[in-house]
Amino acid sequence: MKGDYQELVDEISGLLGVPATLENRDFELIAFGAHDGDDDSAMDPVRTRSILTRKSTSAVRSWFEGFGITRASGPVLIPAAPEAGVLRGRICLPVRHRGVVLGYVWLLDSRPGPTAAQLASAMAVTDRIGALLADEERAGADLSREFRAVLTAERGWRYDMALAALRTALGPAAEGLHTVVCVAPWPSGEAPSARTVAGASALCTVPWQGPRGPAAQHPSAAPGLRAVSGGVPSRPGSPGRGSAASPGRTGKGARGGRGPDESPRTAVDTAGDGGADRLADGDADGGADGFADGGGTDGRALAVLVRLRAADVLAPALGAAGRLAEAAGPVAAGIALPRRGTADLAASWREAASAARAALAEPRHGPVADWASIGPYRLLTGLPPGLPPDPATAALLAPAHAELARTAEVFLDCAGQVGRAAAALGIHRQTLYYRLSRVERLTGLDLDDGEDRLLLHMVLKTARL
Repeated sequence: MKGDYQELVDEISGLLGVPATLENRDFELIAFGAHDGDDDSAMDPVRTRSILTRKSTSAVRSWFEGFGITRASGPVLIPAAPEAGVLRGRICLPVRHRGVVLGYVWLLDSRPGPTAAQLASAMAVTDRIGALLADEERAGADLSREFRAVLTAERGWRYDMALAALRTALGPAAEGLHTVVCVAPWPSGEAPSARTVAGASALCTVPWQGPRGPAAQHPSAAPGLRAVSGGVPSRPGSPGRGSAASPGRTGKGARGGRGPDESPRTAVDTAGDGGADRLADGDADGGADGFADGGGTDGRALAVLVRLRAADVLAPALGAAGRLAEAAGPVAAGIALPRRGTADLAASWREAASAARAALAEPRHGPVADWASIGPYRLLTGLPPGLPPDPATAALLAPAHAELARTAEVFLDCAGQVGRAAAALGIHRQTLYYRLSRVERLTGLDLDDGEDRLLLHMVLKTARL
C-alpha cells in the first residue's frame, strides 16, 4: 500500500515538475517526492521536519488549516511565512473521498507555476489517493472482534455468521487477495492495532496452545546447543548416561558400509561425552514419556489478515511478520498460502499456525516461515495434539537419551550418509556407528529398513512440536 502512495506522489511530481509531499489529515507524512536540483530553498524547515520526523507541528498545522484547506475541494495557494518557518509558498491539493478530506498533497510554489490543466490532472490523481486512503481507513478499523470470531468458531452456523460479519466489515476488500500471519507465542500486554501494521486488514489475538512441556525438552533443542550445517543442532561435550538395551529386534547394521571388524561395543566415543554412550547395565531411563510431560505453555498468538498485491509477492506479509516478531521478542511467525476472498480463512489460519510451530521447533525455518516452505511439518503439524510417543521410540525420547536422539535425528537429516552425519555432529565415524547401534537396541528398530527410518524420523520431528 505504501508503494502505491509513493507511485502516485511521484506521478504528481512528474505532472507538475515540482516535488510533492503527501500527508494524511493529521499531517503525518505518508510519501514524498525526491528533490532534484541545486535550489536549497526547496528544503525549508517545515518540509525538512515533515520528512525527518514524519509529521508537522501543531503550529504549522494551525497555520495551514487557517487557509481553509479542510473545506476546500480544489487547489489552495498558501503564501510564504518566514516567521513560521515556511520559506516558500505552498499549493495544497486536498485529498478527498466522497466529500470527506482524508489528506493533503503539498507542492512548493514556483514561478511561472503549474497551469490550470496541470492542476486538474494532479487533482485527478488525488482522487485515486483518496480512494486508497478510504480503503486503508476502513481496513484499519478495529475488526478484532469479527476476525477473532472467525478464527475461533467451529464449523457450522456460528462460523458462517462470524464470516458474514467480517465480510460486511471489510467491504469490497473482503474479495481481495489476502494471507494470514500467525505470531506466537504473543507476549502479555496490549496487542497492536491493524492501523499500525502496514498492509493489515484485521488483527486480533487468539488462544495459543504451546508445546507440551518445556520447549527445551526436545533432545535436539536443549540449552547450549549450537547450529551446525543443515540447521541440525549440535552440543559437543554433553554429559549423559547410558542405557541398557531394550527388548526388540536388532538392526542389521549395514549403514554406509560398516565393516565386520567395527564392532559397536568396542568403538571408542571420541565426542567427549563423559561416558554418555557407554553401556551401563541397570541404568534408569528417566521415564518413557520424559519429553511429553509437563503443562502446556497456554497463552495467545497474534493473527493478522494481510492484503497482498500478487499471489507470488509475499513481501507485505513477510515485512509485517518480521517487524511484529522482532518487536515481540523471542517468538516466531508463520505465513499461510495466499488466497482470494475470505471463504477459506480457517484453512489459512491452520497453515499460518502450523508454519509458526515449525519455526519454533526448527530454528532453520525461523523466525518467519511460510507454510509452503516447512516440508514435512505441513503433515506433522496436522497430527492431533497430545499423542503419546510411539511405543518403539518412547524410551529414546527420555531425557537420559537426549544425545542418542540427537544423533539419530542428525543421521536421518543427512539421509543416512555416515560421513556427513559424523561431520555435522563433530564425532568420529566409529562413534556414530556405536551410537546408532545403541539407538537400534533401545528402540528395536532397524536403521537399514526404510520404514523404520521413516517412523523414527517422524517421531523425532513430531517431538519438536
